[in-house]
Amino acid sequence: MPEKATVTDPVNKTAKTDKPAQRPGYGQLLRTRGAWTFLLPGFAARQPFAMLTISIVLLVQHTSGSYGTAGAVSAATGVSMALFAPYSGKLADRFGQRAVLLPGVLVHTASGLTLTVLALSGAPTWTLFLAAVPTGASTPQVGPMVRARWGVKLQGSPLMQTAAAFESVTDEFTFVLGPLFATALCTGVHPAAGLFTEAALTLVGGLLFAAQKSTQPSVAEIAGHARVEHASALRVPGVRVLIVAFLGIGSVFGGMQVSLAAYTEAIGEPGLNGVLYGTFAAGNMLSGIVCGAIAWKIAPQRRLLVGYTALALTASGLWAAQSVLLLAGLGLLVGVCIAPALITGYTLVEKIVPAGARTEAFTWLTGAVALGQAAAVTVAGQLEDRFWDGAGFLVPMGGTVLALGIIYLLRSRLVPPSGGRTVARGVGHRVPVAVD
Repeated sequence: MPEKATVTDPVNKTAKTDKPAQRPGYGQLLRTRGAWTFLLPGFAARQPFAMLTISIVLLVQHTSGSYGTAGAVSAATGVSMALFAPYSGKLADRFGQRAVLLPGVLVHTASGLTLTVLALSGAPTWTLFLAAVPTGASTPQVGPMVRARWGVKLQGSPLMQTAAAFESVTDEFTFVLGPLFATALCTGVHPAAGLFTEAALTLVGGLLFAAQKSTQPSVAEIAGHARVEHASALRVPGVRVLIVAFLGIGSVFGGMQVSLAAYTEAIGEPGLNGVLYGTFAAGNMLSGIVCGAIAWKIAPQRRLLVGYTALALTASGLWAAQSVLLLAGLGLLVGVCIAPALITGYTLVEKIVPAGARTEAFTWLTGAVALGQAAAVTVAGQLEDRFWDGAGFLVPMGGTVLALGIIYLLRSRLVPPSGGRTVARGVGHRVPVAVD
């Protein structure tokens, strides 16, 4: 019989004997002392990340009458978000999360409200772009910060694997709930309600999250990691492959948001937009919960390849859907396929990136989703304006198929280094590697 393993409880700091070969569950994780003090405000503060793009699309389309213009303004926000996100993570590692969050939250709130007022007042289009850039650049990167706080709480604990899965599910839930909530506000309350709510959540959630000083990683701890593991996350080849994968996932979110709105408006049933996106969201959330709870034995790089193939196949059928019922069914399947790809991608970061560069790696991936979403919104908006209603659904197909080809060709770069060694700038660093 296998020996029992001695596990140190990260909460009570006491040794205890437990059964081997079983990953702790979500319930045990959420009973970690002090976890809810940063989880609740963190959940509120990370919703704006997913609400911003669709809120801008729906508001600007309402005020300008053009999906092309709406997509371009939204894209400016997404591109600036993607470009500045990794630097936000680096600054948080260097100066502390609170020092980055406080000014960022205030700038983002002010910029978002300015963009809303300009759109409602019929200001020139160039002014919308002017406000969109700081709005995107200052979007708080709360998800990676929450992951870093789990690292402080659970250092050396088997609960760390569960925390990684939980955060992946939470990210997935955010990507689903945010656009759904924003769409409901913009179509059911007022076109500007999405951006107003996004700004309010950023301000309140961000300030409350920043106030939890006891759970944030200390600058001294981070400096210790940086001294040993100084290389950028981009120097890890697998991270660049994952960025491509997440760009493709972003193309699904952006293409679906614009195309569903255009399709339901074309058939005279704009209220169905929320229903159809909700169906996509339901598949996404349920799949994410199940996928994150499974103790996988299949290697993560293989899971990514299989899951992404399924995503590309289902996304490729969206453009051909000729009825609401068929579109809802395909949207459900696309949602089911997105969660495994996202969760597996984040899992691979834990395996192939040195500990001192993981916050940056996570921000590169979330930024890639934002960039892919921004590009998809722009292209889908132009297709909807210039061609048939529903032409924007070609974007998720193109984005996922292209990304799948690159993942397949470069799949060897996703294999975790043997023996738990991650190499960056020619220096090997031993990091703990969890076995699926």
